[in-house]
Amino acid sequence: MKNILVPVGSSKNAVSHLQYAVDFAEAVGAKLFVVQIYNVYTKAGTMIRVDDLIQRESQAFLDNLVAQIDKKSVEVIVKVLKGKLVDTLEKACKAADVDLILVEPRTNSIKDEVYLGKTSGKIIKQTNIPALIVPEGYVFKPVKSVLLAMKSAIIKRKKALNPLIEIKDIFKAEVNLLLVKTPYYNEGDFDVNETLETLANSITKSGNATTFQGVLEHYRSHNPDMLCVVRRKRGFFAKKWEKNAILKKDFHSKLPVLVLRGLK
Repeated sequence: MKNILVPVGSSKNAVSHLQYAVDFAEAVGAKLFVVQIYNVYTKAGTMIRVDDLIQRESQAFLDNLVAQIDKKSVEVIVKVLKGKLVDTLEKACKAADVDLILVEPRTNSIKDEVYLGKTSGKIIKQTNIPALIVPEGYVFKPVKSVLLAMKSAIIKRKKALNPLIEIKDIFKAEVNLLLVKTPYYNEGDFDVNETLETLANSITKSGNATTFQGVLEHYRSHNPDMLCVVRRKRGFFAKKWEKNAILKKDFHSKLPVLVLRGLK
């Protein structure tokens, strides 16, 4: 894990989030890219030419945030980018060979019932880069135990597990696999391949209406430091995340949540 990207919004938690990002990056030996993305819109058919102003203000905003954190030994690169959120993030991650995006749950939402705001929800739902959702105000600590929750153990792309494998190796963490049999269960979904079997220290099987309900049922028995889930096209998060904002009644976590992509 060499490069980590942190998209920054206007939340009050930005400094805390950046400090976690630095602490995590230091622990895994990664470079940190801190970015803010803006776009220019038209009004009454006329383009408002404010690129330079927005560029300067955004750069000053980011520089001020970074000045408030302890960068330790981490190389922190600050960038202001113009374009549509998802497309620009994808391009930036490709250009910088980013391994992981660190996301705040709520970048600008003030509603207590919201777990992921529209911006952070869009990043999780629409990008194809592995992401780590860090709770507001969460202070970094070494990851000793990870609960990996899946409704299907079928993995066709081995690299999809790389972020979890690296976290396990770096922190010497224990990974406990929870296979949840939902009403959408298909024959063979619980067939664990050699890679996943080697990764998991234990395997638990459960029957629940949703993967999240399985997590709630088995969370305390595993007492993890991190939750790991999979975003498939019609898997975990799919129905709950049809809209970009995610409510706490549908999904929430007081722990960092690692979201893996592209298992199939």
